[in-house]
Amino acid sequence: MPRALAIETSGRSGSIATVIDGTIAREESFTHGLQNAAKILPIIDQLCRAQSWTPRDIDEIYVSIGPGSFTGLRIGVTIAKTIALTCGSRIVAVPTVEVLARNAPPDARNIVIVLDAKRDQIFTARFSRTTDSEWMTEEPAHLDSLTEMLRRSPRPVHLLGEGIPFHQKFLPADDPEVIVTTPELWQARATRVAQIGWQMSRANLFTDADRLAPVYIRLPEAEEKWNASRSAQVNET
Repeated sequence: MPRALAIETSGRSGSIATVIDGTIAREESFTHGLQNAAKILPIIDQLCRAQSWTPRDIDEIYVSIGPGSFTGLRIGVTIAKTIALTCGSRIVAVPTVEVLARNAPPDARNIVIVLDAKRDQIFTARFSRTTDSEWMTEEPAHLDSLTEMLRRSPRPVHLLGEGIPFHQKFLPADDPEVIVTTPELWQARATRVAQIGWQMSRANLFTDADRLAPVYIRLPEAEEKWNASRSAQVNET
């Protein structure tokens, strides 16, 4: 009966869940006013105590790896690695776009994930439904524009993700088959991370702690500016 921890820190708010044999025991949500791991660790401790667990009782960790908030992803991945390395837990790296796909409404057949990447670009992926609860990846996570994603997507298509408000100007006004989902579906949740993580763990899809890394797709803006300034300095010499 595996005991697991699910970690979701990719968006503007986050959540942690305890999982027993694939069933959610408890979930706790928080806002990203919690900007460092030191503030999230007490939440994990509280959830574990509610199950009478110590950190060493955690057999598996399911962690959302992005794309998403650069700071949030770093925090989530760092926590997962720390627990795994100190307590011997096994890690499942769960793609955030797949977590979001699980939020799609029952009538959705095609979905496009919309996460803001700035500069009129989005972190995105495209899925089509195969069964009531399963999705096929038609386009994996990548950097694109909403216009191009909609051009390639079959209709009807549902959009979901926290980037939608930043890209409304690219939504076609004359296409009723482009459907914007309700905002409560835009946030990834630890419960969904747990569902996918459990399935992946049963398929033995674990990731070594030393190899675990966030999926950024593009470098954080600060790092891009740093690299650009370094390149300019090199070119001047």
